[in-house]
Amino acid sequence: MKSRRLIFWSALAFGCLVLAGFNLQAADKVSQLENRLRDQLTDIQKSLDGVLGLAVKDLASGQTFFLNENEIFPQASSIKIAILLEVLKQAEEDRLQLDEFVDLKPDSKVGGGPILNYLGYPSLKISIRDLCVLMVVLSDNTATNLLIDRVGLEAVNNRLTSLGLRQTRLRRKMMDLKAAGEGRENISTPREMLTLLEKIYRGKVLGTDCRQLFFDWLSLPKDSPLQQAVPEGVTVADKPGELEAVRCDSGLVFLKKKPYIICLMTTYLAPSEDGNAVLRKIGRLVYNHFDRLERSSEYGRIVSER
Repeated sequence: MKSRRLIFWSALAFGCLVLAGFNLQAADKVSQLENRLRDQLTDIQKSLDGVLGLAVKDLASGQTFFLNENEIFPQASSIKIAILLEVLKQAEEDRLQLDEFVDLKPDSKVGGGPILNYLGYPSLKISIRDLCVLMVVLSDNTATNLLIDRVGLEAVNNRLTSLGLRQTRLRRKMMDLKAAGEGRENISTPREMLTLLEKIYRGKVLGTDCRQLFFDWLSLPKDSPLQQAVPEGVTVADKPGELEAVRCDSGLVFLKKKPYIICLMTTYLAPSEDGNAVLRKIGRLVYNHFDRLERSSEYGRIVSER
């Protein structure tokens, strides 16, 4: 009887070791793919005539890819992610209503419309909800400034501080060239923008309804490097930004099994560099990596529908 038990437990232990061996081999193969992606990203960084920062996180496994992740970069219009969060949070707190109307006045209009500068003659009232859509889809700067006026610039920064984000700051309104000339730029780091998006994704900032609105609005089609980097039908909730010598884009790619956050930032770009092309290239590399893992078995087999 003891002999049979010994055989049983020995066989079970052997089976567990074999299974663990298979799992270890699978993990080793994935690790090789991850190292290859890191090498590719590093090569792009080295060849870029400018400065690149990035933060990528696999929301399923927790795996990360970082380059200059703690360096501060100008955000351009990507800072509008933080403004959108504050609008939705104040709506959740009943400090504003998304359906309330704001007066569009001539002195509210700034460059980089591209819509509201041509409207409001002789007058126009527009809802907070519509301003949010104009801000994140068309990057309308007048819409953005109206939202900043409504929620308060300091309220945006206080919210960021409460989330532990001390390097992400809204320091001026859009198209305030005087403030920009004085060095008051809207800033963040790749790691902090990743952290912000992950907190929202995990439901640690917004309730279910406002969280859904946040990602629905950011997912609306737009001319952005990250949306251009993936095939049609893949949902990308992002907000790009662009200034002279600066290109950035931060967002979340909603793969079913392998959703991931990707935050790309460049600055000091040489005139010869097409910053958006660089972001698209990186976005495509990262997407191909996660898409391969998404569709593969633990052994690396991909079964495509015929």
